Amino acid sequence: MPTIKSLSRTCCLFMALFFGIVTYAQLTDIARIEYTYFPQDDSDNTFSRFRAFFNVPVQLDDDAYLVPGFEYRNVNVELGEPVPFNKSDKEHFQNFTLTLGFTDKLESGWRYAIQGEARLASNFESKMVSDDLIFGGSFYFIKDRTGRTSDNLPEKPWRLVLGINYSTTAGRPFPLPFVNYYREFAPKWSFGLGVPKSNLKYEFIPNHQLQLFATLDGFFANIQENAPIEGTNLIGENISMTVALAGIGYDWEFADHLVFYVYGGHTFINDIRLRDGDGNDVFTIDDQNNFYARGGIKLKI
Repeated sequence: MPTIKSLSRTCCLFMALFFGIVTYAQLTDIARIEYTYFPQDDSDNTFSRFRAFFNVPVQLDDDAYLVPGFEYRNVNVELGEPVPFNKSDKEHFQNFTLTLGFTDKLESGWRYAIQGEARLASNFESKMVSDDLIFGGSFYFIKDRTGRTSDNLPEKPWRLVLGINYSTTAGRPFPLPFVNYYREFAPKWSFGLGVPKSNLKYEFIPNHQLQLFATLDGFFANIQENAPIEGTNLIGENISMTVALAGIGYDWEFADHLVFYVYGGHTFINDIRLRDGDGNDVFTIDDQNNFYARGGIKLKI
């Protein structure tokens, strides 16, 4: 029977490959429910997203684990501004993702983790079609000296994760390098430095943390029945959002393993557009930088 300690060790290592948008706290996530809101400045367009996921680590032996998981996203792109295409069934998108990962430890002390995913992302205007299906994957190496997975804890615990993630993290299917260096450099202070997320954290009272962060966000979905652009021969076959942003966040562990969090900030890259099947831009819906808010509850070990 896996112990809490062994499950904690697994999750710390394996959740690093789950979304590619990772900080130290997110490495231990078992489940999460959250809501994100982007009001689009200088327009009547808005973007909102509901997201929920869970993961189930299964111990195979002392150091090897299998981790199946599931994620659901509901994305609303409310187009209040005039656009040169029929908005009907082009504002609401859903995303269903199944993941399966494996992690094991090498004799060198490094750990590797590999994950595959199958994702349905579409407006589902009609029955499912082949373009709704997207495959992705990740491969990582992890060196962990934080105390959760290490003996002889160093004075300033650290973790290094190196890998590559092929997913829609950046707003379209694309291989994205993952580099994250985490370090506890002073009492109550830590930082995570890397791509696609960096942050600086401070625990100002027990179970309450503030952080400054910079990160990527985005989504990608197929448009069933397509979106012909009026007055042109261009056809939008999918929609994507690519966002880079910075802000401040607050985490409160209000019960054992349960954390309430809220983040706010402002984008410095904000790009929502339609593309054709070859990835060529056909219409930009919005590219003005704006406010960002995200909050939710997560279960971590």
